[in-house]
Amino acid sequence: MPLPAPAILTAKERVRAMTEPAVVAAGACVACAVVAWANPTDPGNPLPRCPTKLLLGIDCPGCGSLRMIYSLMHGEFGAAVHYNAVALVTLPLLILALATWTAGRWLGRPVRSWQHWRWTPAVTLVVFIVWFVIRNLPFEPFRSLKV
Repeated sequence: MPLPAPAILTAKERVRAMTEPAVVAAGACVACAVVAWANPTDPGNPLPRCPTKLLLGIDCPGCGSLRMIYSLMHGEFGAAVHYNAVALVTLPLLILALATWTAGRWLGRPVRSWQHWRWTPAVTLVVFIVWFVIRNLPFEPFRSLKV
């Protein structure tokens, strides 16, 4: 299915179209600054605990993501992989999604990317369910995936 031709946007329309991507990017920067300030690897940090871990005592698919981001910002790739490998793999995909959304806003038409593929929702769901299960298995080598 071919994509529509780019719309001719005026400068004012283009600035208005870039507002939402700029807000999302600024929000991500603020969130990273808060994570850098709070240091989630420190046991006494002010960030909230995972409700799944707090209530059920198991790791959810997102557990360790803040520590993964903190480690990644400090160049500790091995620690980032340990805290949440699946979230680490999804970061480039999320950045690509933001970039294609921004490009589409700039061009005045949708830009297709990985999130528009037919199997993306099913594959994403399966990956996160499998990650949720294997990181909570109580025997080696899966016990080492708990954070």
